Amino acid sequence: MRTSILRQARLAGQAISHKRPSPIASQPHHFPATFSGPVRSRIATRWYSDEKAKDESLGASGNTGEEPTVQGGSQGAADATANPLQKDLDAAKKDVIDLKDKYVRQVAEYRNLQERTRREVQAAKDFALQRFAKDLIESIDTFDLALGAVPAEKIAKAAAGADDVNKDLRELHGGLKMTETVLINTLKKHGLERFDPSVAGEKFNPNIHEAVFQTPQPDKEDGSCFYTTQKGFTLNGRVLRAAKVGVVKNS
Repeated sequence: MRTSILRQARLAGQAISHKRPSPIASQPHHFPATFSGPVRSRIATRWYSDEKAKDESLGASGNTGEEPTVQGGSQGAADATANPLQKDLDAAKKDVIDLKDKYVRQVAEYRNLQERTRREVQAAKDFALQRFAKDLIESIDTFDLALGAVPAEKIAKAAAGADDVNKDLRELHGGLKMTETVLINTLKKHGLERFDPSVAGEKFNPNIHEAVFQTPQPDKEDGSCFYTTQKGFTLNGRVLRAAKVGVVKNS
């Protein structure tokens, strides 16, 4: 049996050694001219199709390197860290805006309070004597009545020395007049002033005048004050008492 196996192996080797090569395999491949570039490229690329598929499979499986996986992980971690920080930043900005708005409002309210307090204090200073001044103007009216009770002709004669009988009356009248002048000047220093619209023939103003009667006066302008029954007073620009006047009405 062994001898038969060796014989068969020897015969097979001789058959292989005496086998003639194929004329197609021994000759080089010559592509015909009718083959175009794309056809030859397809034939050529078939030799590399396995390698390219292998490379693509390696890239898809992630065996070519771990950098994409590492970068993706780091990017995800950065986003996860940035989102809370961004939220905190937005919340801080919103708090700053709210605090600034509250600060501006508080400053404006404080300034308004200061201005209002200043006006109230100034008004308290200016009109602290208002009640006292109202009571005092009655005394000034009494001075006017006393000075107006003496006729002007008698005062003029006594001043000229023609009437010695009325000399004492002239001196009394002069003393009252001086007292009234000093009193009016003192009150003026504290903001209390007296006004008589009939002296300058002022136009009737309902804010500071009170019309007692109306009468025609051909030589005067219509609507003007020609007679004063009671003089008016102002305290620091505010009307304390309106002047009672007679108004011209020609039409």
